[in-house]
Amino acid sequence: MRIASFNINGIRARLPRLVEWLEERRPTVACLQEIKCQDDAFPAAEFEAIGYKAIWHGQKGFNGVAILAEGAGPVEAGRGLPGDPEDEQARFIEADIAGPGGPVRVVNLYLPNGNPHPGPKFDYKIAWMARLRARLQELLAAEIPTVVVGDFNVIPEDKDVFSARAMAADALMQPASRDAYRRLLNDGWTDAIDTLNPRGGVWTYWDYQAGAWQRDHGFRIDHLLLSPQCADRLLAAGVDKAYRGREKASDHAPVWVELA
Repeated sequence: MRIASFNINGIRARLPRLVEWLEERRPTVACLQEIKCQDDAFPAAEFEAIGYKAIWHGQKGFNGVAILAEGAGPVEAGRGLPGDPEDEQARFIEADIAGPGGPVRVVNLYLPNGNPHPGPKFDYKIAWMARLRARLQELLAAEIPTVVVGDFNVIPEDKDVFSARAMAADALMQPASRDAYRRLLNDGWTDAIDTLNPRGGVWTYWDYQAGAWQRDHGFRIDHLLLSPQCADRLLAAGVDKAYRGREKASDHAPVWVELA
């Protein structure tokens, strides 16, 4: 069972690249972030034509998340991160996915960027991460086999960035961001890519500016977290890096995890 995550940076602008990736890699589940479209503009038929059913939580021009799955498709288990009824940003969706080892809960998120730091956007980010931790603690307590994926907008450690000095002032690397991420791991979640690449040096994002892709000036902000039940089934995890170099690509590369 391969579960993938891809910040597509505008689903309408990247649709040919996205369909291309799905057909070439055929993940069992594909979680998308930054679809940047309203619900009625989501191109579900394009995915059904190649064997994927979808659920999505859209927002005009910003944010937006979706879960695609082969076979029976995703069964929605929740949308919108609990904890703040006034938060209308489309950043969170959960679904149950049927698998050969039994159902798996997939949580797909697009965590706030938090820049500029300091300021209200950073405060929103940290508050959002506290709400996320509370929701994930509920899933751990229920012992539901769960995979949490998405663009976390957190560079966990210095080994996860091309230059810690260059990114030192960014919200992605602030102590509060890193501490909030570390608390998730301390609760019992396993960072799949970090577990299999303990020395770091694995990037998932390269800015469009300053020749970042050509110079390999990237960092790791797209993560795959496994509950204990799924961590026991971990076979492999990686980054489909080559897709970042294709024409009209997203600034993120897809990441994926395989479970037995």
